[in-house]
Amino acid sequence: MAKPKVDQDLCIACGICSQVCPEVFDVGPDGKSVVKTDADLNAACIQDAIDQCPVGAISLE
Repeated sequence: MAKPKVDQDLCIACGICSQVCPEVFDVGPDGKSVVKTDADLNAACIQDAIDQCPVGAISLE
């Protein structure tokens, strides 16, 4: 199963992914997005978060 990953160098801390898919993404202490340790990797919203990221910082590995 592919796991989402946030490229911290590309992330601009807009928070869209955590709004679109809160069961997978959270905001880290620096304001940038992180994948939750208990993330639901089957969540349908993961692709929405990837598609809506304005800088393409989210990918599947």
